[in-house]
Amino acid sequence: MKSTELYAALEREFIKPHLSEYVWEANVTTITDLLSENFKKRYMGVLADFADDVTHVYTAVFPSVPVLKMLLDQGVHDALLFVHHPAVWDICGNSDSDAFVAIDHDLLLQCKKQRIAVYCLHVPLDNYGPYSTSVTFAQALGIKPIKPFAHYFGAYAGVFGSSDCTTLEQLQQRFMQAVGHEVRLYAYGDNVLSETVAVVAGGGLMLEVVQEIVAAGCNTLVTGLTLCNTFTQSAHDYARQNGLNILGGTHYSTEQFACVALCDYFKKLGLPAQFVADEPQLQDL
Repeated sequence: MKSTELYAALEREFIKPHLSEYVWEANVTTITDLLSENFKKRYMGVLADFADDVTHVYTAVFPSVPVLKMLLDQGVHDALLFVHHPAVWDICGNSDSDAFVAIDHDLLLQCKKQRIAVYCLHVPLDNYGPYSTSVTFAQALGIKPIKPFAHYFGAYAGVFGSSDCTTLEQLQQRFMQAVGHEVRLYAYGDNVLSETVAVVAGGGLMLEVVQEIVAAGCNTLVTGLTLCNTFTQSAHDYARQNGLNILGGTHYSTEQFACVALCDYFKKLGLPAQFVADEPQLQDL
C-alpha cells in the first residue's frame, strides 16, 4: 500500500476535527530535523515520513530503544511503525511533571535509511471508540464499557463500565492476570465495588478525573500511573477523602491493549501487522 493511502485512511478513522493535542515540542527538540512538517504543526499523524510504500505495520506504545532496535536488527524496511506516544516514557530519574524523553536520534535516522515511517496517535487513540486505550483496557479486564467520561483535548479518555467482579481483591487479581505482573492497590474506600468501575488507561490519576468519578457515585478507578508524587498528590488526597479506591498497573501495560487491537485494524486494510512488546516500568506504581 502507498504510505499516502495509509495515512489518509488513518486520518479518516481517528483524527476528528474536534480533537487537539498535547504540545510535544519540548520532547522532540533533538529530532526536529527528522520530523515531518505535518507533525511540527499539530503533533499527531505522520511523525517521520520515511516510506513511500508500506508492506508491513508494527505497533508499539512508545518508540523506545528496544522497539526501534528490534525492527532495525531484523532488517525491517518499507514499513510503518505506529506508536501511541511520540516520545519515550522514562519515569526513573525524570521530573514528576514530564517523564518523557525524545526518540533516539541515531536510531530514528537508521529508520529513515531502512524506509520505516513512524506514525503517532496520542489523543486520537485515547478518544472513546472501539480501538481506544481505555475501551480496550476495560475489555481486557472483562469490564463492559457503558459510557465515556474524562474530557481531554476534545476527547473522552475514560470509560465507566460494569464488571462481574464484586470485590477489590477479585478485580485486582483480574488486573494482574491481564497485564502479567503485580499491580498496586490504594484501598481508600469500600471493598465491595460500586455498580460501575472507572477505567482510564495510562495517566488517569488527575484531580479533575477523580472528582468526576466520585461525583458519578463510582468507588473504584483502574488506571496506569499511580505513584504518589507532586503530579498525583492532590488526586490521591481527594480519593482518600472521598473513599475512591485506586488500582494501578503502569503506563505501558494499561495502554498496550489498544496497540494490540490496532493490528486487526491494519489487517482489515490488507496489511500484515504485529505488536512489538516492551517492558513496563513498575516504578509507575
